[in-house]
Amino acid sequence: MKAPSAQPALTPPPTGGWDTYKRLLSYVKPFWVAFSLAVVGNIIYAAASTGMAAAMEYVIAAIEHPTDENRLLLTLVIVGVFALRGVGTYMSSYFISYVGRHVINALRNDLFDRMMTLPSRYFDDNASGRLVSKLTYNVEQVAEATTNAVTTTLREGLTIVGLLGFMLYTNWKLTLLFLTIGPIIAGVVSYASKRFRKISRRIQGSMGDITHVASESIVGYRVVRTFGGEEYVRNRFRAVSERNLRQSLKMAATQATSVPVIQVLVAIAIALLVWMMLAPEIRGEMTTGQLVAFLTAATTMAKPIRQVTNIHAKVQKGVAAAHDIFETIDEAPEEDPGQHAPERVAGDIEFRDVSFRYRDQLDDVLRDISLTVPAGQSVALVGRSGSGKSTLVSLLPRFYEYTGGEILIDGRPLRDYTLKSLRAQIALVTQNVVLFNDTVAANIAYGALRDCSREEIRAAAEKAHALEFIDRMPNGLDTVIGDNGVMLSGGQRQRLAIARALLKDAPILILDEATSALDTESERHIQEALETVMKGRTTLVIAHRLSTIENADRILVMDKGRIVESGRHDELLAAGGAYAQLHQVQFSEQA
Repeated sequence: MKAPSAQPALTPPPTGGWDTYKRLLSYVKPFWVAFSLAVVGNIIYAAASTGMAAAMEYVIAAIEHPTDENRLLLTLVIVGVFALRGVGTYMSSYFISYVGRHVINALRNDLFDRMMTLPSRYFDDNASGRLVSKLTYNVEQVAEATTNAVTTTLREGLTIVGLLGFMLYTNWKLTLLFLTIGPIIAGVVSYASKRFRKISRRIQGSMGDITHVASESIVGYRVVRTFGGEEYVRNRFRAVSERNLRQSLKMAATQATSVPVIQVLVAIAIALLVWMMLAPEIRGEMTTGQLVAFLTAATTMAKPIRQVTNIHAKVQKGVAAAHDIFETIDEAPEEDPGQHAPERVAGDIEFRDVSFRYRDQLDDVLRDISLTVPAGQSVALVGRSGSGKSTLVSLLPRFYEYTGGEILIDGRPLRDYTLKSLRAQIALVTQNVVLFNDTVAANIAYGALRDCSREEIRAAAEKAHALEFIDRMPNGLDTVIGDNGVMLSGGQRQRLAIARALLKDAPILILDEATSALDTESERHIQEALETVMKGRTTLVIAHRLSTIENADRILVMDKGRIVESGRHDELLAAGGAYAQLHQVQFSEQA
């Protein structure tokens, strides 16, 4: 029984609850054997439950004629019926759980796989806490709809069918009378279903808010405590938790109301049956045993009807959660139309009249950027915060798609390259270092670098001046550094990121404030290492400290999304323009 493969990239989004549930059940297909065994188990359970009602005729007969044969038969019937129910319960519960957990595993993997292919704008628009909530809370709600709900619906539904069949066989007139209450019950269930689904969507939204607020507060606990934000985050968390509580209580109230209403309707139908059964023209030639068996079947039906009604809330929760999950799975992945996949590029970069604007913004962030960087040269980007430096370099690995102009590497447009090949040519070090709760070695040799030898990892760490603190750690390269490198200082984390970039040995290097978190002594060592690694590589450097880019082949000064100056350090100083002003301000501050 293999896990199902990922869903097609762009399945049309479901439009209704039944469409969503059908798509959810399509995940069951690879496990049809286990599902069939569960159905067989439910059929056995339903047959045994129907047999218990039918056996009442023999119970009455045994009471009226207490012979040894009847006593033995009645004993065997009781043991047999309960043994069958036990076998049916085991088969239905285990095999449906087997199917359900595999479905959840496949659904969670499909959701995570799709998240890994979505463009940057999706993560800009959706808080990480809400996305985590989809992978955890929402998927577990789907588990309820595909395990408990299916088990109960099949078992109790088949029991209802079996009991109705027995009742029709015994007296079809009385059965039709009993069924007149059916449309009213269906109306109550339909109303409750719509309300369950609407409230479930609100509950999922509030759970996403809870995860989002909690994760922000936990990750940023130092800022919270330093700035006295405890009361603020408490109130914020209580507000979203209160919203979740209100929606959960509405769900409970709807369920608590619908169940007794349906029970009263069933009770009215049973009372009507009892009243009609006493009429000779309706009773006909039914024996006392048959009457008791018929009434037992009708009363036994109350429990499965209540169970099916109860489970409806879980089904609607699951449907609402599945709809939310499928919306993410149906999101368009990053466009990857390119076919060109060279092993290594030379590193010539050209920007031709490149413009860019973020979605829903009216003004361009970058305007008519034209720039040529020959292979092996280093270009530094400087300018005030918000001038477009980081946005410009983020277009190169296609984290965002430029909206105008063209970017070329080795004379080929970026879109000609496959995303995997393009990003393999680029090493990136940003000011916001991302590390993982793993060993130092695993953080340096991350992802596609995982097959690098121990010697190569040590060499990269040495060039990044990271060995001086790595060798002091309890287990050296095998030391686990905690969540996002919490055990390391800012400078140490930065040096690990630089070691990772050094190990990749890519022809294009992007350094976005790569030395921003270093003290003066560490910066001097790192600057030497960076100058070594930059040789023979096309390098784009974003720097706040102008002293770190004085030796760049060219310096570009950016302002309001445009390049306003270009030249070498001494040339720009002599020109007395924007760069000279920035340099003068920093020189004065340092003095």
